[in-house]
Amino acid sequence: MSFLGKIFNKGPKPIIAKSHEGNLDSLRANRAGPQSPGAVKKPDVFYVTASVELGNTTTKCIVMATNLNTSECYLLNKTVKMTRDIRPPKPNEEVFGKTVWGIELSKEAVADLIKDTVLESLKKAHVDKDNDLDFVVRSTGVTAGFATAEEAGQLVIALADGCLDAGIPPRKMSPAMSVSQLPERLQKHSLLNNVMFDGAVVSVVPPKGKETVANEMEGELVTAGIKLGAKWTDVDYRNPCISLDFGSTLAGRIVNDNQPYANTVGNFLGLAGVVSDSLARGSGEIDKNNGAALDLYSDKLIKKANTKKAQANADEAHKLIDIRKVPMDVDRFGTVPLDPVASENAGTTLIGCDVGVNGDKLEDLMDLGAKFYDRDGLPTLLSTMDYVSTKIVTRALDVAFKENVVTPGSALGITGRAGITGRKPQLILEAVQDKFDKVVFVEDGLALGSAIMARCMNSMGTQKSPIGGCQGQKCILGKRMKLQGSKYA
Repeated sequence: MSFLGKIFNKGPKPIIAKSHEGNLDSLRANRAGPQSPGAVKKPDVFYVTASVELGNTTTKCIVMATNLNTSECYLLNKTVKMTRDIRPPKPNEEVFGKTVWGIELSKEAVADLIKDTVLESLKKAHVDKDNDLDFVVRSTGVTAGFATAEEAGQLVIALADGCLDAGIPPRKMSPAMSVSQLPERLQKHSLLNNVMFDGAVVSVVPPKGKETVANEMEGELVTAGIKLGAKWTDVDYRNPCISLDFGSTLAGRIVNDNQPYANTVGNFLGLAGVVSDSLARGSGEIDKNNGAALDLYSDKLIKKANTKKAQANADEAHKLIDIRKVPMDVDRFGTVPLDPVASENAGTTLIGCDVGVNGDKLEDLMDLGAKFYDRDGLPTLLSTMDYVSTKIVTRALDVAFKENVVTPGSALGITGRAGITGRKPQLILEAVQDKFDKVVFVEDGLALGSAIMARCMNSMGTQKSPIGGCQGQKCILGKRMKLQGSKYA
């Protein structure tokens, strides 16, 4: 920080990749790039995807349009509903899981919520599901209420049922096997004749063997999403990199710089946004059973906070928070089902965040929230949440460095409501600037990840503006062709 910056208490400015909004008709009407005099300008081609996500706190359908020439992604619509408002399971329906807050889920109830959310979002985006929509990716952050990692797959099936009920054909939810199966306008942008989808998403392969942690797909998507979001910035957020997603639960990955595909050498899991939610519920200003920190937040109020008291409060709250390498003798950490033995065999270090043991101290956090609110007021409580999230980041990264799984030169990416709201980006950047030269904060990382996964499944890379590969290097298409040529010859 500069001398004047220290005097005026101005820290480094965080780089935040915000969603760029657009209208599909207007985007298609724009003509691409500079042309020679008299040349006919051709329209850009946009790949339209819907990200359907059921989270512990919010359920979303986010419709995106990606310019296949530039990799720039535009937000057409984001429809958000509170997961707590899902209808209760009917007497004849089987409850197959719960959210982290104990909201019971049945396949039929999930499908109904997803159907309504998808149809509403497509209508608001003015996107025709038959003629405009190219692909739908489903994901979930709800992994806490399942007995095993495998059972989380039932929820993904329920998400698919909801999309089918909304009239989305199955072919728009699975990868094409050949270029001829894609719409004609997209065929020239696909590299399926050169490389096939082999499971690598933006040049990162998942851990080998069986699924080791229930939030594995979530970590995969947010890592890819931060890579795509970073294209709106000057940050080269490619391998090696670290991603942290602060939804209600914690997700993310540590990725090395192997080529052509990097390996996932670390996985984050456990509790994140629910920590702030618990503190917020203690205030009494929101519902103690279903309230979220989002219900309480105010930009104006947080400016009135006593930051010294907030930091001290955060230190006190962290006495209840357990952040460490997941031990080998547990099958759940921070409420997330996992298999630490399988993870170790796959070469992946699991780093978890818990409150007590599997969240059994969340009520104690609520009591602390009540104490901070009564003693210091709402503005300082809001600031306390910012410092709590910041400390979760630094403690989790300290474990990663201690376990020696961070590749030198790694870029750091943060997404999720409990990581990018309030003053968290500024505080986090100040806390990690001595360890990372490249730090980026991205809105809607999970949805962006869905958009780029849809492209990966259909081999729609952008060679002139690669999202995969390593920092400072060119597209890895040639290396992928060589790898697959030896494998599939």
